[in-house]
Amino acid sequence: MNKRNFLKCAALAAAPLGLPAAASAAGSSAAVPSDTPALSSGWDKVFPKNPNVDHRKITFKNRYGFTLAGDLYTPKGVKAGVELPAIAVSGPFGAVKEQSSGLYAQEMASRGFVTLAFDPSWTGESSGLPRNMASPDVNTEDFSAAVDALGILPIVDQKRIGIIGICGFGGFALNAAAMDTRVRAVASVVMYDMSRAMGWGVGAGRDRYTEADRRAVKAFLNEKRWEDAAKGSIPPGGHDLPVDKAGHVTQGDRILPETLPENPDPVLKEFFDYYRVKRGFHPRSVNSTSAWCRTMPLSFMNMPLLTYIKEISPRPVLIITGEKAHSRYFAETAFRNAAEPKELVIIPGANHVDLYDRKELIPFAKLESFFTKNLAPSAASR
Repeated sequence: MNKRNFLKCAALAAAPLGLPAAASAAGSSAAVPSDTPALSSGWDKVFPKNPNVDHRKITFKNRYGFTLAGDLYTPKGVKAGVELPAIAVSGPFGAVKEQSSGLYAQEMASRGFVTLAFDPSWTGESSGLPRNMASPDVNTEDFSAAVDALGILPIVDQKRIGIIGICGFGGFALNAAAMDTRVRAVASVVMYDMSRAMGWGVGAGRDRYTEADRRAVKAFLNEKRWEDAAKGSIPPGGHDLPVDKAGHVTQGDRILPETLPENPDPVLKEFFDYYRVKRGFHPRSVNSTSAWCRTMPLSFMNMPLLTYIKEISPRPVLIITGEKAHSRYFAETAFRNAAEPKELVIIPGANHVDLYDRKELIPFAKLESFFTKNLAPSAASR
């Protein structure tokens, strides 16, 4: 089947349907997306629309049967018969395509790429029950499914597709590129390694948990499974669990508070000042409104994401982080472990959340040059 016929079949399968009745979900009794989500209409992003870029919503399936919702951005005025390079974009972890990933996708489309920002499985307008779940395997597959969706478009050259992952999806992007040889170039921005983050705790430039802390967190979460099994649903809970000196584990029921406490932790304030205020708030974002399923960290604690990062080579890796980003150590570790060709770019003065949306700090020119070079027709033949 050629690309055009495949696309017609995919379009028929992607026709939006209505929402089902409410079902058990993490922290919500609201209606949730069905297997084929009903997509919002109108411009509902946290960033302004670029008049030089065309936009439309699409849906597509991953290998596990989840229907993913995406925003497809294309340069305005693309001529029939032209095949362009393409980039799939996702993240941050707990965000939706109307936030940072959409901003990146639209900007890269304005620079000549076909781009797809998508909601990962279980979140946003994508399908999956229970809501607000994550998986190291499924969310890696989500990137490959986005490559599928881009590659069957008539305006995309299948041999010239790259990916960008932001925050936690920076780690997923690297993991996907290690497995999916169709990905010709990969960039991460202020990346987290979510397996390391949940398995060892996010500290001040280093892992936070001791081995005893890690055992305590696993025991705590597995005890919660008994409660969830008895109730038949999974309540929300924070995915970064504090452990005190006595080994006691606590878990909040939200990622971010409704209001900031006095003298807040600087990293908490960074995230709050994006997700909980007009700058970045979106009602479908886990980080803006709620929390993940409370036992979600267990699979990440048991399945390291970046075991095969060296296998991205000989395809190029670009790792971008902020000079003042609390997540910088994740990026530096990934860079050390990756094989050539690779490049680490540290943005002076930038913290983690600055690179979500501060266009004066985000190195879009660097991203453009990286993908222009590595998704060129000559590079695709290598």
